[in-house]
Amino acid sequence: MESVRFTNRNRTWDMAADLRLPKDFDPAKKYPAIICAHPISSCKQQTAGSIYAERLTELGYVTLAFDASHQGGSGGEPRHLEDPATRVEDFRCAVDHLVTLDYVDEDRIGCLGVCGGGGYAVSATMTEHRIKALVAVVAANYGRLMREGDLSAGAAIATLEAIGAQRTAEARGADPVITTYIPTSEEERKKAGIDDVDVVEAVDYYTTPRGQHPNSPDKLRFSGLAAAVGFDAFHLAERLLTQPLLVVGCDTPGSFGSHRDAYEIFDRAASEKKELFIVPDSTHYDLYDGSKYVDQAFEKITPFFAGNL
Repeated sequence: MESVRFTNRNRTWDMAADLRLPKDFDPAKKYPAIICAHPISSCKQQTAGSIYAERLTELGYVTLAFDASHQGGSGGEPRHLEDPATRVEDFRCAVDHLVTLDYVDEDRIGCLGVCGGGGYAVSATMTEHRIKALVAVVAANYGRLMREGDLSAGAAIATLEAIGAQRTAEARGADPVITTYIPTSEEERKKAGIDDVDVVEAVDYYTTPRGQHPNSPDKLRFSGLAAAVGFDAFHLAERLLTQPLLVVGCDTPGSFGSHRDAYEIFDRAASEKKELFIVPDSTHYDLYDGSKYVDQAFEKITPFFAGNL
């Protein structure tokens, strides 16, 4: 594995990525390559890189797992920003980097995204047709989650009004509000009375040795969330998402909505070659690092990329 940096050309900063080369790599040959995108609040060292990119590299692919702009080891100010337009542009810049590598076959570039990274991968692939095949693993539509995370009437509008008030305060000199995606500990989760399966397992993954990493600090800039509230990762999929598509979903619904989103993106995609696989008896986070569930996912992923790249 090699740590690399490449320029986000439309945003003027560098992206941090881990480039993995297959065993017995020969620079004189041409290899298919796969971009691996991490979940929201995550980083390249977690599931997208350490699980999926690693497995794909073992199958013979060049893989590129990158940190999102404003997060992890990548550049971008302000920090801890979750901006959908920039997240989508990150994918295009990842392709830009891969096509400069002599050993990458530019006609065999694929993409795999996990959770929010899967949602962003769907959005990016619609308008980035240098990506020839897409795997969306427990893909979550972050904009939908922002609008529906609180099901009370008018919650999205109230959130937008609060964001506007905070932007006004910051414009007048106030410090930014840095919030969190999830409770910061099991104790905090229990105190809040949250027992949803996705949140319970998110806390277990991100706040314990199971998955925690210093480049995934669970920090979110509140005043930058307005764009996310208005974002739809699946907008125009029925017209623009035509590449071969494999959707891998979990079997257990939770508040992040990836179970529901799996069916939606599969139904809406214009792809002539598309497949939906719901991993039996799995939760959202089982598909992050649960070996028996990831193994089942790769029973579909392996032939999918082999047949489409």
